[in-house]
Amino acid sequence: MDEKRIAPRIRALKAGRIVYNNGFSTLDCMVRNISETGAKLAADNLGLVPDAFDLQIDGQQRRHCEVRWRKLKEIGVHFVE
Repeated sequence: MDEKRIAPRIRALKAGRIVYNNGFSTLDCMVRNISETGAKLAADNLGLVPDAFDLQIDGQQRRHCEVRWRKLKEIGVHFVE
């Protein structure tokens, strides 16, 4: 399989929070890997997450994300500047 990522991802195990609905809805998640351009997130009920949202990672600035792929308990996101 050819690698299609712009930047290499680094394994991670960080707590994150998916924020959507103008900040009125949140979902806790785990950041499983991360790069300058995106991340893989894991959580239950990811089917409820919209195609675009903000991601808050422990102690870091919020990043706006767009979903690139979905599985039952994982999603891959691209950071949008």
